[in-house]
Amino acid sequence: MPKMIVSIDEVVIKEVQLTKDKTTLGRRPYNDIVIDNLAVSGEHAVLQMNGSEVQLEDLNSTNGTYLNGKAIKRQQLQNGDSIEIGKYKIKFVADGAADNFDKTMVVRAMPATASPSRPVGSSSSGESLGLSAFHASIKVLSGTASGREVPLTKVVTTIGKPGIAVAAITRRQHGFVVHHVEGAGNPTLNGSPIKAEPISLKNGDLIELAGTQMQFVQT
Repeated sequence: MPKMIVSIDEVVIKEVQLTKDKTTLGRRPYNDIVIDNLAVSGEHAVLQMNGSEVQLEDLNSTNGTYLNGKAIKRQQLQNGDSIEIGKYKIKFVADGAADNFDKTMVVRAMPATASPSRPVGSSSSGESLGLSAFHASIKVLSGTASGREVPLTKVVTTIGKPGIAVAAITRRQHGFVVHHVEGAGNPTLNGSPIKAEPISLKNGDLIELAGTQMQFVQT
């Protein structure tokens, strides 16, 4: 089935398969594809699927919807088309087509069934790139999930609460880094803000995200 791949600064943050006749995109949490950014209108655009055809329609958004660099009102999508909304890029992959994104860079969208009351961790399908010398996990220190550990076994692992604050921990050649992905929850590392720029992690570092405190543990 066709899918949309959402990225910012060439880092993929979501993959959403189009399973419905109508898929909405916007900043409000009730949309099918939620992009929590002020450049995105509450109800920004809609994707309408009719058989194998998918049409993109702008819903009179404030900043407009751009397809392959041109502002559009309504347009049928072709495999590989790039939708631009603010700083976000959304690649359309047609049914049965292979996308060219490096799977090691994919940050999976949060599971829809995840409990909103506790952080969740999800990993990409990328390979470990031979980094077996590093073993690390995130240990939850507060909240209802206190004591839970999320192993950092893949290249990218997301943590947080969808629609509130999401951060990504990325496995690199010489260790791990963390950066803010989406949401306005003001995540911190040892009391200092985590921003879009990756920050190196060391054993014992404390991360606070969406009101929950976690510890980075590396052995």
